Amino acid sequence: MSELYRVKHEISSWLRVCVNRLRLLIHCSFIWVGISVLSSLLLLTGCEKPKQPKKINPYNGPIEEINDVKLLYSEAAKLKVKLTTPKQFRYINDDRRYPKPVNIVFYNPAGEEITTIRSDSGRYDKAKDVYVVMGNVVVVNKQKQEKLLTPELNWKPQTKKVFTDKRVTILSQLTGEKLYGIGLDANQDFSQYSIRKPTGIFNMENGI
Repeated sequence: MSELYRVKHEISSWLRVCVNRLRLLIHCSFIWVGISVLSSLLLLTGCEKPKQPKKINPYNGPIEEINDVKLLYSEAAKLKVKLTTPKQFRYINDDRRYPKPVNIVFYNPAGEEITTIRSDSGRYDKAKDVYVVMGNVVVVNKQKQEKLLTPELNWKPQTKKVFTDKRVTILSQLTGEKLYGIGLDANQDFSQYSIRKPTGIFNMENGI
C-alpha cells in the first residue's frame, strides 16, 4: 500500500508541474500575441497619413436678386439720371451685375431727355463707384443729333463723367460725318467730348 501511495503521489506531483507549465506557456503565448497585435497597430498608425481638412470654398454668388430695377439720381430735387434694367444681382461687397439690357437717360434742368444710353448688359463697381455698360452700346444725344457706338462705356456719377478706352464711332446727322477713334472722355450728357486717339473722318452725303 505504501508503494502504491508513493506512486500516486509522484504522478500527482508530476501532473501539477505539467499543468503549471502549460498555464505558463498559455500565458506567455497570450502576452506574445498581444504584443504582436499592439506592434502592428502602432506600425499602421505611424504609416497612415494624417487626414487633411476639407477645403471649403467661400460663396461668391449673388446675395440678392431684384427684378424691374429703376435707379434715380437727383440734384436739388430735380431728376438728372434714370437707370432701368429688367434684373439686378447684388453681391456681398455691394457690387451689382445687370445681365439684361440696361437703359440710362440723362435729363437737362428743365426735366427733358437730352441723352440716352442703351447696352446689352452692365455692372456696378462699388469700390470705384463706376457703372460699366457692355455690348452694343449706343449713346444718342438728342440736342446735338449725334450717335456714339462702342462695345463698352463707363459712367462715374461722382464726377459726372463718361469714358472708355475701347474703339468708338460717332455719327453726326447735322454734318454727315463719321468720326472714328480709340478711347473717349465726355460729360455725362455728352454736351462735350474728346476722342483720345482719332483714327479717321468719313463724310456722309445723306447723313445718318
